[in-house]
Amino acid sequence: MSSSTFSWLRMAGLALAAVLAAGCASTQSAAPTAASTTAAPAPTAAAPVRVKVFVAAMFEIGQNTGDRAGEFQHWYERYWRSSAPIAVKGALSPVYCNADGVCGAVLGMGKVNSSSSMQAILLDPRFDFSESYYILSGVAGTPPSRGTIGMVSWATWLVDYDLGHRWAPEENTAGAPTFMPRKGYENYRRFQLNPALVGWAVKLSADTPLADDDKARAYRLRYPDAAARRAPFVGTGTHMTGDTFFHGPGLSKQAQYIAKLYGADDYVITEMEAAAITLVINRTHGTSRVMSLRGAVNFDQGNPRETTLAHLDPAPGETAGGFAETVLNIERVGSRVVDHIVVNWPQWRAGVPPMAP
Repeated sequence: MSSSTFSWLRMAGLALAAVLAAGCASTQSAAPTAASTTAAPAPTAAAPVRVKVFVAAMFEIGQNTGDRAGEFQHWYERYWRSSAPIAVKGALSPVYCNADGVCGAVLGMGKVNSSSSMQAILLDPRFDFSESYYILSGVAGTPPSRGTIGMVSWATWLVDYDLGHRWAPEENTAGAPTFMPRKGYENYRRFQLNPALVGWAVKLSADTPLADDDKARAYRLRYPDAAARRAPFVGTGTHMTGDTFFHGPGLSKQAQYIAKLYGADDYVITEMEAAAITLVINRTHGTSRVMSLRGAVNFDQGNPRETTLAHLDPAPGETAGGFAETVLNIERVGSRVVDHIVVNWPQWRAGVPPMAP
């Protein structure tokens, strides 16, 4: 090895040693002091909203306020005007909550739409539903033998119209039922809602003043049934859930047949969501605090002088009327129950209280 090579290696070694020494010094100077070893506290997550009452609507026509009201607007204007929307992944629309623990949302029309929204909301950790009551609200149809335009009904039973076998009437004995239950759906196809809770709902709301309009009054007179000709009232009965907008006396009779086949009360309301939403709630919290509230905006069949197709596709000016009044009636009736539960929360928190004789 030449002296020049040795000198170069010696100089390189000294340079490397200097770099290493500087690195060690830097590391030592960066070592944490005793004070800095205490970790900063993790940010505290906001406490979940303790939901006392959850109000579900199925659709809104436009905005939540200031235009023609759908199923949600009157609820929104009463409880959530100043509430910020809470977007929920998987739900159709935001949830709104007020300081009293009253929350609500538009879930969407139909069984899949509404139940998937409800599932997403129930599983969102920002809400605590462990003590919640539910009002599933919206417009509906009614058979003229049981109800009238503008009436409001609390469900005693929820029955799924679709879970079974169904075939064409011409492939059957004349006049015989064209529906048969299918085994395996026993726990899904019907729910008896808590009779004590239904009793409270009726007691609190039976005398609610209900709106009506002249067009609805005139329309009712097309039907000979005493129930169809009544002014709006608050009633109870079975709500039939089906994705099909069934119409006509034949399918109305079949809905009544299914209700009786399942041991439920008389069919009084046809709607599209409640049984499916209740199934979702049942899997996480049970059904003892579920209420279904519907207002009738149409009859499920035409009058005796009207064909089913004419009833489905009426001429201009031949519709029932009373829609605006019915959505107002739903909120008027339902809010009586919501407000009572919230004001008397200590008595309701652990469950439906006994009703004084």
